Parts: sequence; structure tokens; C-alpha cells
Amino acid sequence: MPRTDSPFVTRRGFIGAVGAASVLLGTGAVASNTAVAQSRSAARDFPFRVGVGSGDPLPDSVVLWTRLATDPLAPDGSGGMPPRPVAVRWEVAEDERFRRVVKRGTVTATPELGHSVHPEVWGLRPGRVYWYRFRVGGHISQVGRTRTAPSYHARLSSLSFAFVSCANWSDGFFTGYRHLANEDIDLVVHLGDYIYEYGINATGGARKQPMGGEFRPEATDLARYRLQYGLYKSDPDLMAVHAAHPFVATLDDHEVENNWADEFPEASSQSKGELWLPRRAAAFQAYYENLPFRAGSIPGGADMRIYRRLAYGNLVDFNVLDTRQFRDDQPYGDGTHAPGPESTDPAKTMMGFEQEAWLLDNFARSKARWQVIANQVPMAEVDLDPTEAKLLFMDPWDGYAANRRRILGGALERDVDNLVVLSGDRHQNNAANLLLDYDDERSPIVGSEFVGTSITSSGDGVDMNEWGRTALAANPHMKFFNSQRGYVRCSVTKNEWRSDFQVMPYVSRPDAPISTRATYVIENGVPGVQPA
Repeated sequence: MPRTDSPFVTRRGFIGAVGAASVLLGTGAVASNTAVAQSRSAARDFPFRVGVGSGDPLPDSVVLWTRLATDPLAPDGSGGMPPRPVAVRWEVAEDERFRRVVKRGTVTATPELGHSVHPEVWGLRPGRVYWYRFRVGGHISQVGRTRTAPSYHARLSSLSFAFVSCANWSDGFFTGYRHLANEDIDLVVHLGDYIYEYGINATGGARKQPMGGEFRPEATDLARYRLQYGLYKSDPDLMAVHAAHPFVATLDDHEVENNWADEFPEASSQSKGELWLPRRAAAFQAYYENLPFRAGSIPGGADMRIYRRLAYGNLVDFNVLDTRQFRDDQPYGDGTHAPGPESTDPAKTMMGFEQEAWLLDNFARSKARWQVIANQVPMAEVDLDPTEAKLLFMDPWDGYAANRRRILGGALERDVDNLVVLSGDRHQNNAANLLLDYDDERSPIVGSEFVGTSITSSGDGVDMNEWGRTALAANPHMKFFNSQRGYVRCSVTKNEWRSDFQVMPYVSRPDAPISTRATYVIENGVPGVQPA
């Protein structure tokens, strides 16, 4: 299948090449002159150019996803689709050739939701692999592979998954997604910055691909957000990873705007005169349209239900957080600052008090061996000052220290022996111990944190830099640092958690190899990270 990352690919050329290949592969057509002419005609109407996906596995259910788009790069954000509803058939099978179809149905793709569909399939068997596909008219989509969760009371012996974040199209190629598609894992957890709202220059940044003027402005309305997703979602590596694994996704800031906080846009944008909540509503709608979310997450204007819990037998509970939609504005106007009354104020919240109570209640009720917080931003303190003084980022948990202490203290009070926090945002790999009090040298270790690097954001990266040396020296609870691109692969058993930091030497050109830079483990009942 032709790659869209080749230099100088035009929108029309991309559509023709990918569409023709998809039609020929989907139907098994013989390439006679007549068939080629017919396939070229059909290719212009092929509606599955942004692929397929699945997500939020339950023991008896998954949600499937596709968004119809004959032209993902249509400047008006329509995906090239007509302004009318389209019937979409779906089917789920126990085999890749669809000889044993177990579920099928029809849903309607409407222009109001960007011609996206999110059919929820029920009545499946727990812990099973299934294949799925969609049909529109004579067109058949790519085949996707998904997996249900084990039964809630299953005595699960192992689980494997990966977590990712921060994929800026302009900063490089999505090779990490391609490698992730080839991993033998149960699911992918995406921790945010699935897209970046920024405008794209005439040369496509690191990709060196000519881009039309419609990509220059930052995304602020629905049409522009849809166009940004059309560009990202038509990347073959991103399509591949969605077709290979079910996703569990949560957003961070760049799906809307950098460092937004509830009703507060980024400080630098407050003078632009834009209407913030309509922008947030447009961003949420485009986000829902392009990810495999269930009906419970359909946005209601500027609100969207994102935080949720997914259980994997008696082994792992995933508590998926939303740390943007309910937070107070960042202390001290955002940026960096020494800790002070604003950042330690008990009334300031990162997640809202309702979500906080929900999380602590999950801790109290859960019977799982490992409690996971799937979270957008680093939780462990990161001091940027190597002297006796402290200098902290105000956007992550360091700006909301009392909220962090309530979560970590609440886990300790509820006898959570194995608390693991997974975080993104930082474009770095870290492994760190979570302390109840970072001002007390005798503070107990109450959990472990793995921070995953970016897929592309910040470009090629390096193994170690001055920032990393300072961070390791100033933060003795931080045990590992790396600033290359990639993802984190996790293998979990009853007795041990293993996190493999998978990194690539470059993303500024395609097809980089991937390798394991380091592996850190947690022993059951022993909080804190240690090298394997």
C-alpha cells in the first residue's frame, strides 16, 4: 500500500493511489483494462481512507469505529462526504476470513458527527480475539483485529499492553505506531496529545511534504479540527496500530489547546478574543468523531465524559483520568515557579472533587492485584533546580500538590499495595518512585510511576541531555531518564510488573528501527521501581 509519508505527495495523488489499492485488495479484482478503469472510478468513492478501530474492551463487548471519508484532506473538513446520512454495515467474526461471523448490524453515519460510527457490539465471549470490518455499498473496509477483556472474576495470570502519547505530525514520522502494531499485546492505552492543534507550515515540518494553505491556521473551529484529524488519521502507521489493537484513550491539552484548564484557555491566547467554550466544544466533537469511544462519551457541548474504569480480571484495574476538564487554572499563571501557597492550596484541584471521590472509591472496592492510574501528566515531583531551592512546573501535579497528596494518601489508607501511575506529556522516558511527601526525606514510597516519551513530539531526541542530568541529580526518587521517541511496553503478572522503554534513533525520516533502551520492574507488594 503506498505510503503517505513520501515527499511531495499531493492530496489528489494520495487519494487515487490509496483508494485504488484498497478497492483492489478489498475485492480481489483482476487488473484487466476494464477492471482498472472501474477500480479507478470506485477508488474516488472509497469511504474508508482513515481506517478502522476498536476500543474500551469489556468482557462481553467492544466498541468499533470508523469515519467515512472519501477525501480526508478536503479543506472544508467534510472528508469529501455528501451532507446526508449513509448506512454502514458492520460484522464481527471469530476468524480473519469471516467464515464464522458471530455479530452483524447496521448503523447510520451522519454529517452531524462527521460521518463517524461507533457501534457497540455486545454478547461476545471474554478474553477472545475477534476480527471486524465495515461495508458501505460495494466497498469493504480494512479488516481490524480486537480483543475482549477477560471476565471480571477471571484469575488472570498475565496481561501485556503498551502506552503512548504525544504524536505531532509535523515533528516526524509515526514509525513508532507501526512497530506498536506488530507487538503481541492485549491493548494500547493512549494518554493524550493524539493530535496537535497547531498550524502546519508549507513544507509539512520534518516530513518535508508540501501542504496547502488551509493547514496554516491553528485549529479553533470544527472544520479545522476535522481537517487536522483527517491528516493524522490517514497516516498508514496510525491506521495500522488502530487496526491491530483495541485502544483505551484519554485526552490531554493539544486535542484542544496547549495547557488549557477547564474554562480557562492558555494564558497567551486569552487576548485573541476567541470564544473559548465553543472552541472546546468543537475540539471535543472532533475528538469523539475520530476515536473509538462508547455512546456514554458523546459530547454535550463543551462537556465530555472521559474518565472511566476498565477491569482486567483480578489482575489489573485501569483508572483512566481526565485532568483537564475539571481542573482549576494553573497556579502562578502557569510556567515554572517555586512551590508556594497557590500550588499547595488544598482547595485547588487537578481533577475535580467528584472524580477524586470516584477514584478513591475505586481503590476501596477493587480486588485487583495492580491499581493503575492512566493519567496525562507526570505525578512525581520534578524539581528543575539542582540547588536547595525548588523550581517546579505548574501545569502537572506539582502545581496541585494537595490533590496529589490526597490521592497517594488515599491509596495508602485503602491498603493499595501496588499503585502504578502511567503518564505522558513530557516527551521523555522516566521511571520514578511516588512519595507521600516530597519535602520529607523519610517519606514512604507509596507507588511507582512510568512516564512514556512521545511518538514524535520534539523530534529525534537523544538518550541523555543536560535537562536529564539535572533532573536525575535534583530528584533522587527519579531512577531513569531518556529523551528518545517511542512507547512503553508493559508485561504484568501476579508477582511482577515489567516496563520496557522502546525507543527509536530518529523520527525525522521513516522506517527507524526500535529497541529496548531499559527495563524497570516493580515487585508485588514492594512499591517503587528498580532496574530489571
